[in-house]
Amino acid sequence: MVSTAAGYTRHSKGDTDEIDKTGNRNLADTASRTGIRRFVFTSILTCDQTPEVPHFWHKKLAEDRLEELGVPFVSLRPGAFLDMVTRMGGDPFAKGRLMWFGSTTIPHTFLLTHDLAGYLADAVDAPGVEGERIDIGWDRAVSIQEIAQISGRLLNQQIRVRTIPAGVINTAGAVMGKFSPRVKDMVAMFHWFQTGRYVAEPTRQREVFGQLPTAEDAIDRLVRGLGHPITA
Repeated sequence: MVSTAAGYTRHSKGDTDEIDKTGNRNLADTASRTGIRRFVFTSILTCDQTPEVPHFWHKKLAEDRLEELGVPFVSLRPGAFLDMVTRMGGDPFAKGRLMWFGSTTIPHTFLLTHDLAGYLADAVDAPGVEGERIDIGWDRAVSIQEIAQISGRLLNQQIRVRTIPAGVINTAGAVMGKFSPRVKDMVAMFHWFQTGRYVAEPTRQREVFGQLPTAEDAIDRLVRGLGHPITA
C-alpha cells in the first residue's frame, strides 16, 4: 500500500482533519487486518517536532499508529514542494518574481513532486527500511532568495522575490485564525519555517535511494518543465 492521502492539501472545506486523522488511522487499521507486505506512507519533514502545526503532527500520529499495530512500513518525510509553492498565482518565471512569506534568506528543504513519486515507488521494494522515517529533499537546504538567484542565472534575467512580512502574517493569522482552523494551522507552519529548522538530514535518503538531486538540477527541471528556454 502506498498512501499519499492528505486533507490539508485538498483545498476543500470541512474534511481536512478527518482525512489527516481518521482517514490515515483507518488505512493503518486496514493494513493491519489484511497483513500487507509493506505500507509506504507519505509524511512531512519534521512532523515529530511540531505538535503546534496540526497537519504536520497528524502525520507523526499516523506513523505512530502504524508502528503500534506492527504494520511493516516505511515513512518518507518530504520537504516543501517547490513546484507547488512557487506557482501560487501562476508561473513565477514568466512574471519574473517569486512569492514568499517571511524571511527570504532562511534555508529550507525543498523537492519536486515528480521526484517524491519516484522515491515512493522505489520504497515499495527497498531493502532494510522497515519502520524507518526517512527525510526527503535535495543535496542541501536553500533559501527562496537562492532559488531566485539560481533560476535567474538559468534564464539570464532577474528573478525578484516578493514577500509578505512575518508581522503581517501574524496579525492576519491572529484575526482570521479565530474563525478558521486552517488559517491557524497555516500560520503555525509559517512560524515553524522561520525557525530555520525545516531542514532534512539527507544521509539515509542517499543510502537508500542513491545520489541526491542538487538544487541546481531540480530548479533547472522545474524551469524547463514550465516551458522556459534555458540560456545558461
